[in-house]
Amino acid sequence: MTVKVAIIGSGNIGTDLMIKIMRLSKTLEMGAFVGIDPDSDGLKRAERMGVSITAAGIEGLVAMPEFADIEIIFDATSAGAHARHSELMLAHGKRVIDLTPAAIGPYTIPPVNGEAHLDAPNVNMVTCGGQATIPIVAAINRVSKVHYGEIVASIASKSAGPGTRANIDEFTETTSRAIVEVGGAAHGKAIIILNPAEPPLIMRDTVYCLCDDADREAIARSVDAMVAEVQSYVPGYRLKQAVQFESIGGNAPLRIPELDGSFTGLKVTVFLEVEGAAHYLPAYAGNLDIMTSAALRTAERIAQRMEQGVAA
Repeated sequence: MTVKVAIIGSGNIGTDLMIKIMRLSKTLEMGAFVGIDPDSDGLKRAERMGVSITAAGIEGLVAMPEFADIEIIFDATSAGAHARHSELMLAHGKRVIDLTPAAIGPYTIPPVNGEAHLDAPNVNMVTCGGQATIPIVAAINRVSKVHYGEIVASIASKSAGPGTRANIDEFTETTSRAIVEVGGAAHGKAIIILNPAEPPLIMRDTVYCLCDDADREAIARSVDAMVAEVQSYVPGYRLKQAVQFESIGGNAPLRIPELDGSFTGLKVTVFLEVEGAAHYLPAYAGNLDIMTSAALRTAERIAQRMEQGVAA
């Protein structure tokens, strides 16, 4: 048995997700692909692949005969559009997976809290930077309390479509909150860099955590285990080098505005690289790949949960 899904948004993220579902998933089946530009490459590609399409936006989706059988809706548009999309889809009894930074539903990072919100009507996939870095914050936090977590996500400018560019402010705000709410840090900060270099550079992320002094080998093992878990659905996710440690304190305490007073403890730095599977965009677009892979993993878990409910 498969669960039928629809994707709203025919840009980079929506198109890559469609291709992943059709190539990789044994649980999900494409029911409809939705855009607003009839000349978009995504809609044309979907039509060639035999997927039902509409260029009339969400209203067009609701009017499609296929809509009645669709159970899960992916929204790959923009944070500004998602509120209306979510309200309409929930009114029709659909489950919603939000790939924008709108954050209407609970944050979901598959290897950290992937099982926690399977019954929620709307779940939010945070951001590409969040999907890449928050697992590392959580891995450190499960060994030693993280008082401050800061992430820097650097992505190729060519991999950032109009939706991503329009959502930069929401990206930093949503990721910062999720570092705290999902990663477990007491304070969080997120920075995104659109790198215009030619040829385009692969996605790279840096995670800085200030935590209590603890067993460094235990922290490194926890990070390695988390990297392996992310690799189970994003094969191109990897550490660039060994986890770095630095003792902070003594005559040189670190002052962080978000923390009261100066910090003494352990600074942990993790360097990551995310190579995409090149299902739609080139391999440098790891930011797109990790987002769509996380959404696919989440949808498959929701679908399995739905089937278990029917069986019960």
